[in-house]
Amino acid sequence: MSDELKIPQHVAIILDGNGRWAKQRHMPRNFGHKAGSDNLEQVIEDAWDLGIKYLTVYAFSTENWKRSVEEVTGLMLILRDFLRKSIEKANKNNMRVRVIGRRDRLDADIVDAIEKLEEVTKDNTGIQFIVALNYGGRDEITRATQKIAEEVKNGTISVDDITEDYISSKLDTADIPDPDLLIRTSGEIRTSNFLPWQISYSEFYFTDTLWPDFNKESLQQAIEYYNGRDRRFGGVK
Repeated sequence: MSDELKIPQHVAIILDGNGRWAKQRHMPRNFGHKAGSDNLEQVIEDAWDLGIKYLTVYAFSTENWKRSVEEVTGLMLILRDFLRKSIEKANKNNMRVRVIGRRDRLDADIVDAIEKLEEVTKDNTGIQFIVALNYGGRDEITRATQKIAEEVKNGTISVDDITEDYISSKLDTADIPDPDLLIRTSGEIRTSNFLPWQISYSEFYFTDTLWPDFNKESLQQAIEYYNGRDRRFGGVK
């Protein structure tokens, strides 16, 4: 990749296409999810090699519980395996891992694994890897609004204290910069309730590539597209 390219500080990815990838191979959907999980491990390393500082992925949405019991159960098994392996990999690669989204519907052992992973990697200074798990953007904003409403009710803050920055401070991503680039794989052209507040000024890149086939070259192509955009943030240049 050209040294002249500007590398986005924060890239967010909607991981899509695992099921279709498996179907093409006449395999069950969870075969594709496992392939997608394995691919994610490599893409994290690729992102860091390219100079990306924050990588956020949409792993499981609040709506994904609507899928079949078999698929959800398989996804949770894959998640457990991913969390287990991530502690060693994260410390080896100096990666900090954080998980955003609701934890109240996750099994206790998964919550324990998340908390352990976040704790043991909190001082790592390499790429910051953020996993959106049981996450929904509207749910996140609702929870933030409830926190703020409670503070107003208790007299902790006044209505005039509620600014955009204050709302951002109550979101799951409070101390994480907004994504510069949002990528969605598999040809779908929508954001599916992913970081609606945070991606207000992100550049969007949609690719037909199914997630298990998305690789370093694919990520480079997305960055090249990003470099062709004129980011004005509502202003005029």
